[in-house]
Amino acid sequence: MNLTKRLHSCVQLEKDGRTLVIDPGAFSEADAGLGADALLVTHEHPDHFEEGRIRAALDANPAAQLWTARSVAEKLSAAYPGRVHAVGHGDAFEAAGFEVRVHGELHAVIHPDIPRVANVGFLVDASLFHPGDALTVPDAPVDTLMLPVHAPWNKVAEVIDYVREVKPRQAIDIHDAYLADIARPIYDTALANLGGAPHRRLGAGESAAL
Repeated sequence: MNLTKRLHSCVQLEKDGRTLVIDPGAFSEADAGLGADALLVTHEHPDHFEEGRIRAALDANPAAQLWTARSVAEKLSAAYPGRVHAVGHGDAFEAAGFEVRVHGELHAVIHPDIPRVANVGFLVDASLFHPGDALTVPDAPVDTLMLPVHAPWNKVAEVIDYVREVKPRQAIDIHDAYLADIARPIYDTALANLGGAPHRRLGAGESAAL
């Protein structure tokens, strides 16, 4: 499986000539979803779900399908009958040749006065876990953890403890559009020294073999 990091929380996975894209939101490249055989969206917030990008991807490939939380699926299912699937915690499915299991139910708390929305994390091929906007710990081993390093709902101490709890072989940054380049070394150093797992930062468009 080959991983390509796109902007913010969007990642592209390729295997056996097929492509899976997770969270091509408004902070990702305009073409982030194009070329996907399957799409996964963790939740409805615009930095993870941008309806125009999803529609463009589904229109470009009539065989492409989307798996997502019910609140997102309801926005698209009528326009794409049979191609949009609502999933929740505990579900398992195959998407473009990738085996996917769903972990998690709710977005992390931003503030007690802000209602929490549904958020589903995806464990792909029993290897790579993308949690969306939550610090969900899957009840299965994780080889590569896509790590939300900076968000309105977290702090670096929580991110460090999350890596320690999941115990992945490696952690790769996502959810990083909010973080200025000048501050990145602070996060890199803290995670590398305290997280307990090798930590990597990929630039937009940079790939890694998993």
